[in-house]
Amino acid sequence: MPLGLGRRKKPPPLVENEEGSGGRGGAPGEPGGGPGGAGGVAAPPPALRPRLVFHTQLAHGSPTGRVEGFGNVRELYGKIGEAFGIPPGEVLFCTLNTPQVDMEKLLGGQIGLEDFIFAHTRGRTKLVQVLKSEEALGLTITDNGAGYAFIKRIREGSVMARTPQVGVGDVLEALDGRSLVGARHFEVARLLQELPRGQHFQLSLTEPRRAWDVLPPRSGGRAGLPSLGSGRGTLRLRSRGPATLQEQPSAFEERAVAKVDDLLESYMGIRDSELAATMVELGRDARDPDALAEALDSQLGDFAFPDEFVFDVWGAIGDAKAGRG
Repeated sequence: MPLGLGRRKKPPPLVENEEGSGGRGGAPGEPGGGPGGAGGVAAPPPALRPRLVFHTQLAHGSPTGRVEGFGNVRELYGKIGEAFGIPPGEVLFCTLNTPQVDMEKLLGGQIGLEDFIFAHTRGRTKLVQVLKSEEALGLTITDNGAGYAFIKRIREGSVMARTPQVGVGDVLEALDGRSLVGARHFEVARLLQELPRGQHFQLSLTEPRRAWDVLPPRSGGRAGLPSLGSGRGTLRLRSRGPATLQEQPSAFEERAVAKVDDLLESYMGIRDSELAATMVELGRDARDPDALAEALDSQLGDFAFPDEFVFDVWGAIGDAKAGRG
């Protein structure tokens, strides 16, 4: 069904963001297939994928491994599992150039040719009882591209900020005994938003295993490891097609993706840089908001974006093109 500009009303944010616009930082694509849902293009044969070699370590400490021949995040986790002899499902998410749980350094849809990958694996599982004393819990949610939704941000002073057992990086495994594994991040956000105020609920969480948090983040590059390129190029991971090599994003693309990612957080309580990049691609050549709405409905219909959101995305892309903001 077409998005239908003028027929939907803006819903409240599913999970309240920090300040309405949020900060910068990317996030992974959709669990189990990334933005776009069903009907994606089959992954290309291994022989057709970029054969770049990346160095990796487990964030809590390990020898250095090498990964290559992956075309999306799920395949990357499989390669990391092979490198360290662990099941791919043990990988919760990856950060670039730092072993810390740094949500500004999350591996999203792009990896720089000089980036060092740190894989954060499953740590302690915990059950947390929460009273929803306010309409908004104060969470921003993202996901790892392979079935796990996790906490990207906790708003200061919120319900969740007053729940010390809950932390940034925790994977949301279950809500009141209902498994959340495999659910998209926006679905998890919606479930939490729909809980009635005044209700107690139980979250099952898994925190990333920690050991090196005292170390400062890398400033970039591979710190003594052989260079594989100029550092200016990136490997773009696509959920519905082959990974591609490209130059660093243009200033327009960086501005537009950041603006759209902020809008995703404001309207839906999620952050997803790959989704934002896809929306920018669709909106770059759209002649007007109606054309953008049709493109979004065709490619990303599962999200059911409200009309006000589409207008704001159109305006954000226009502002980025003009160099504003």
